[in-house]
Amino acid sequence: MLLPETKEREHRFKLALRMGLPIFALILALISNTLITTYESLQPTFYFESILLLAFSIYFIFYLIYRGFDERITENVSKTFTREYLYKYLAKEIKRKKEYTLILVSIDNITDINTRYGIKKGDKVLYEVTKYIGNYFHDKKIYNFPMGHIKGGDFVLGFRGNKEEYNSILEILCLKSSEFNIDDIEVNISGAITDTTFSNNLEYMIENLFEIQEQNRNKKIILNKNEINPSDLESYVIEAIKTKSVSIMTQNIYENDTAVIRECFVKLKNSNGKILHPKSYMKVVNRLGLSVEYDLLILQKSVLNCIDDNSMEFAISISPTSLRNHNFLTKAKDILNENPHAKNKIIFVLNEVEYYSHIERYNATLSSLRKLGVKIAIDRLGSIHTSFLYLRDLDIDIVRFDSFYNKEIENDKYNSIIIGFNTMAHTKGVKTWIKMIENKELKEFAQKINIDYIQGKELAKLEKQYEDK
Repeated sequence: MLLPETKEREHRFKLALRMGLPIFALILALISNTLITTYESLQPTFYFESILLLAFSIYFIFYLIYRGFDERITENVSKTFTREYLYKYLAKEIKRKKEYTLILVSIDNITDINTRYGIKKGDKVLYEVTKYIGNYFHDKKIYNFPMGHIKGGDFVLGFRGNKEEYNSILEILCLKSSEFNIDDIEVNISGAITDTTFSNNLEYMIENLFEIQEQNRNKKIILNKNEINPSDLESYVIEAIKTKSVSIMTQNIYENDTAVIRECFVKLKNSNGKILHPKSYMKVVNRLGLSVEYDLLILQKSVLNCIDDNSMEFAISISPTSLRNHNFLTKAKDILNENPHAKNKIIFVLNEVEYYSHIERYNATLSSLRKLGVKIAIDRLGSIHTSFLYLRDLDIDIVRFDSFYNKEIENDKYNSIIIGFNTMAHTKGVKTWIKMIENKELKEFAQKINIDYIQGKELAKLEKQYEDK
């Protein structure tokens, strides 16, 4: 048992003892008074019953008081519901009400506030923001609504009714908060809204709130009328992985006007023949802990149905966490050893947003894969610092530029950046790869600065490579 747990138990026992002593004293006083005043007429069973009553009273009082500390309803800092209690409360509300709305309000810069001004200031900001939210909704004549702290600077609020009743209220809240300061600390607030028309499952609704918020931040809000119910999507994903049902598209990648690589784009397929797109199901795969099974499925299907006897290599997107998983590595090596035609024809494309610090172990893993003829490519160079650090520290073969630079390639500033990336990679002995080449001018520019691999609609379209019946 950890020290904090031990100290917590000691603290609870002392509190229970202090709270129970008056009750024990009262019971003892009553028993003592009875003994003094009527001891001559008392039966022997009375003494036994008194001792038994006292023992059970002590036990149950201690137990009830002690267990009473297990569950907190509100947090010490924000004074809102704890996440555990909020989930219980909202689950009951959603079950009772057919129409229910959840709103996510986030303090986007809470981490920066904690770093720059200290944790105490950060705690004050959390509390003051909840007061601000409460007062704002009270001004709108909305009272007694649940509000709980989910994580960091994120709060979830619950309201009866559908989201159309609260859309404008949330928009005004976010607009008015643009000038909201606490002790001269600038506080950035954003929000998202969903309701039970999306799903009646609380966890799905809260996940949807964070997805909507991320879309809003990236200004890429896509309204999909054919969106799959999250519970159905979960079933489809489990079924597709279990039955190993996929559809694979490929696109040729060129070096000096010669197709040398095909990138595989894999989608799951449910029993009804509906194609599931990775953007819709990857979070489900990760949440269900199926990323290793999913990546093994992609590898197996690509090796068995895409790779042939020609000289083309095949690029497959693999999760870096799977790559560092012993179970995945063992089974991946078995697949490659059982299919010698795949040797020197596979490229693992890794897209990672956080730097993995055990770099020697990572390099050892990549070295073992390289012995089986697998090349390693790092995606999105220039988008996140991780790609730069891996270019510096990892033994990799290829880097692919982030598509942002391709879109702005006509801008001289971005031209210079791409040229710098290309030179930097070549100096390290790493080949470069650019995608989304949509016109002749982009193609000519990429060839002019000696980018090794070029990919896009200007050179080749997507083609169906394989699909399970």
